[in-house]
Amino acid sequence: MSESTNDGNTAKETVGRYGVWSVGLRSEEPALRGEIAEAAAELEQLGYGAAWLGGSSSARHALPLLAATSRLAVGTSIQSIWQYDAEESAAAFAEVESAHPGRFLLGLGVSHAKLAEQYRRPYSALVAYLDALDKAGVPAGRRVLAALGPKTLELSRDRAAGSVPYLVTPEHTARAREILGEQPLLAPEFKVVLETDPATARALAREHLAMYLALPNYTNNFQRLGFTEDDLSAGGSDRLIDALYAWGPEDRIRDRITAFHEAGADHVALQVIDDDRNSLPRDSWRRLSDLLH
Repeated sequence: MSESTNDGNTAKETVGRYGVWSVGLRSEEPALRGEIAEAAAELEQLGYGAAWLGGSSSARHALPLLAATSRLAVGTSIQSIWQYDAEESAAAFAEVESAHPGRFLLGLGVSHAKLAEQYRRPYSALVAYLDALDKAGVPAGRRVLAALGPKTLELSRDRAAGSVPYLVTPEHTARAREILGEQPLLAPEFKVVLETDPATARALAREHLAMYLALPNYTNNFQRLGFTEDDLSAGGSDRLIDALYAWGPEDRIRDRITAFHEAGADHVALQVIDDDRNSLPRDSWRRLSDLLH
């Protein structure tokens, strides 16, 4: 089954031009519930259009953020198809949709062979998952795919509202837009280090990138973009780090984010990189908002 969706424009309107990407916002720690709700409300006030929940999040992780806001869109980035079966995913989607109509986007992906024991034939598994979501009544226009390669980008165009690629560059965005066409949502994630010292910024970036350099889905994509084995060794070359992470003065960071829009992105999901991967970097989100608006 391959049905084109016409809901890309609706998804664009829902998420706006900028959002934040955060693992901390999907935390299940009881002590953080109040702060997560406060942070979501502040993100809305700061003008962000969406909050993307990092890690393998489900629709139910979005509920506290949606309950604390009135306009903010919330999406999963991404929900692993291996961790949540399609029927479970559809039921959670229906629960969230009933409580907060039109504000949730189900971001799906195939994860990685090293992270999912049942990882087999990922593309075929993703197609079957979308078939099951169709059968369960989850609209194609309310789901997006974490697509890196051409085949999955085509699937994002034909079976979803668009794509939410992770760990990419403006060059990837330009190629993705060519495949998607004009209408589908293209919302890449991009990492920001609010640090002007090159050594400090790159050290933070390399520490963050280390786990991803062990995952072939990402390293293969880097090579498709023209990076070499030398770029991928020793924690990543300066060239690779500087392509994947924005750092430096505010005008330079702003220009790096703008480059994604110029390459064809509708929305950029900004992930702040600091010493604590699971934190809620609210001061940094405020600084980014001032920089962007």
